[in-house]
Amino acid sequence: MKKMMTGNEAIAYGAYLNGVRVGAAYPGTPSTEIMESFATYPGVFSEWAPNEKVALDVGIGAAYAGTRALVAMKHVGVNVAADSLFYAVYTGLKGGLVIVTADDPNMHSSQNEQDNRNYAKFAKIPMLEPSDGEEAKQFVGLALKMSEKFDTPVMLRSVTRLSHSSTPVEISTDEPPPPAEPPLYERNIRKYVMVPANARLRHPIIEARLKELAEYAESLPINRIEPGDDTLGIVAAGAAYQYAREVFPKATFLKLGMVYPLPEKMIREFAAKVKTVLVVEELDPFFEEQIRLMGIEVRGKDIFPTIGELSPSLIRECVAKAGLPVDSPAQSEVAATDASASIELPIRPPMLCPGCGHRGLFHVLREANVVVLGDIGCYTLGAAPPLSALHTCGCMGASIGVAHGVSRAGIKDRFVAVIGDSTFFHAGIHPLINTLYNNSAVTTIITDNRVTAMTGHQQHPGTGITLQEQETEAIDLEQLARGIGFKKVDVCDPYDMEKLSEILEDHLASEQPSVIVAARPCVLYTREKSTPPRVDPEECTDCGACLELGCSPLMQEEDHVSIDPLLCNGCGLCMQVCPVGAITRD
Repeated sequence: MKKMMTGNEAIAYGAYLNGVRVGAAYPGTPSTEIMESFATYPGVFSEWAPNEKVALDVGIGAAYAGTRALVAMKHVGVNVAADSLFYAVYTGLKGGLVIVTADDPNMHSSQNEQDNRNYAKFAKIPMLEPSDGEEAKQFVGLALKMSEKFDTPVMLRSVTRLSHSSTPVEISTDEPPPPAEPPLYERNIRKYVMVPANARLRHPIIEARLKELAEYAESLPINRIEPGDDTLGIVAAGAAYQYAREVFPKATFLKLGMVYPLPEKMIREFAAKVKTVLVVEELDPFFEEQIRLMGIEVRGKDIFPTIGELSPSLIRECVAKAGLPVDSPAQSEVAATDASASIELPIRPPMLCPGCGHRGLFHVLREANVVVLGDIGCYTLGAAPPLSALHTCGCMGASIGVAHGVSRAGIKDRFVAVIGDSTFFHAGIHPLINTLYNNSAVTTIITDNRVTAMTGHQQHPGTGITLQEQETEAIDLEQLARGIGFKKVDVCDPYDMEKLSEILEDHLASEQPSVIVAARPCVLYTREKSTPPRVDPEECTDCGACLELGCSPLMQEEDHVSIDPLLCNGCGLCMQVCPVGAITRD
C-alpha cells in the first residue's frame, strides 16, 4: 500500500520504521514538520529544544547511550549546531544518529541560501540526499546503518521542494520491533572525552574512515549509472535529478544518492561512457569542483546559475543558450509554462496579521523615532511599510548583541533591541547577560506572543506545553530577567499603546540595562476576537493616521477610511491613533 507523504513526513516515518526512539529539533521552515510528524508515533520521545545545538547534543547523548536518534533543522540551524556536530565526528557514537539539514534554495523563508553539502565535506562525514518521499524514507534507514557501521553521524539533506512536496511512499504492514533494553553506558574516556590528547588520537581515525566511506560509496545502490544516449551524461542528485530527468529523458545519468564522499571510480566509469558530462546541481558547484579535481572535464555552472532554485523550464532555457542538444518540452511542461505566463497575480507583500500585538509596539517605536535592532520572527515584518520601524535583522539572537555594539559605538540616536519569545529562548539569553555584565545601556524588548508563531505555532519553553502535549513548567520571562540580575524590568500589553509609550520613554531615559516584555498572545493561535470598530464617515477627516498602522482591514475609500469587519479582530489600535475620535465601537 502506498500513501502520499511530504518529504518531511517520509523522513519521520522512515525514522520510526528504523527504530529511532529519540528525536529533537528546533522549528524552522522547511524542516518543521519532520519532528511534528515524528512526535505522533507510539513509543517515541520527541522534543522542541531551545535551539539546534541543544537539539543535537540531545541526539548525541541518546546515541552515546546506544539509542538511535534523529535531529532535524533548517540549513541555518546547522550553523548554530556546528560546534556539537564537529565534536561528535571525533567521538563517534554507539547508536545511529541522523542529522537532517533542510536547505532552502531561493530563500523562500530564510536569510540566506547556503548549500549545506559543504558541511559534510567540512566535517568529514557522509551525506545522503533523496530525490523523492520514498527515497527519503529509505535513506533514513540507510543513514542509521551507515552511522553504526562507520561510527559517525550521518547527514541527510533535503531542500524545500522535497520537504513540502507530496509523493507516493510505500507503507509497511509490519510494526517496527519494540526497542531493546538500553545497554549499560559505555565508559570509554579515550573515545568520548575530547581533550587534546584524545582528539589527536581520533583524527587519524576520521581520515581513515573517510577513505572507507568513499570506497563504500562505490557499491551503494543509491549511487548508480542509468544508461541512455551516450551523447550527453548528466550528474545529478536530489530534486535537481528530478528536474533533469524531465528535461533529458534519453540521456545517460549518474544518479547520486550519497553526495559525500563521492564514488570516484564510478564517476570515471560514467565519464568514459559519454561525450559530454553535464552537472546539474542547485547552488554551489559542489559536484563540479570535485569531479574537475579528478581531472574530468565537465560543464555546470558555466551554464546554470549559482543562485536560486532550478526547474525543468530553467534547465531547458540554460542548456539551449549553451548550444547543447535538448529535447522538446513535454506537453504538460508547455501547458504549465503557458498557464503561469498568462496569470498576472497582484503583488501581496507580507504583513502583520490583523490584531497582532507587534503592530502596536512598532507604531510606538516609530513615533518615538527609535533605532530598532531586530531579529528573526513575525516581528521582522515591522520593517515593512508603512511601519518601517525595524532597521537590522541578521540571524537568531543577533538583535541584543548588535544593540550592545551600537551602544559602545556611542551613537546619539535612541535605540532598542527587539526579539521574540521563542527567539529569545533560542539565542537571546546569552547576549542579554552580556549587556548586564558589560553594563550596557541597552533596552531589550521581548515580544512575548506565547508561541513560536512564524513557523506555525510550535511550543517553546515559555508555553508550559511540550511537543508531545505534556504540561510542564512555563519559563516566566520577567522572572528570568530579574533572576539574571536586571533591576529594571516591565511587562506591558502592546495593545495599550499609551502605557507602552510611557514605559518605553522611562527605559530610554535610564542609563542602565533594562528589559520590557511586550506580552500579547498571537491572535492566530488564540483566535481571540472582539467587536470590530467602525468608522463614522462624517467624522473621518481622511488624515491617514490609522493607515499608518499597516493593518489590512483598514481600507481607503474615496474621502474616508473604512474597516472590513470580516478581516478585523477588534484589537482597537486604530481607535487609539485616530486624532478625531472617528473610529468607535458604537
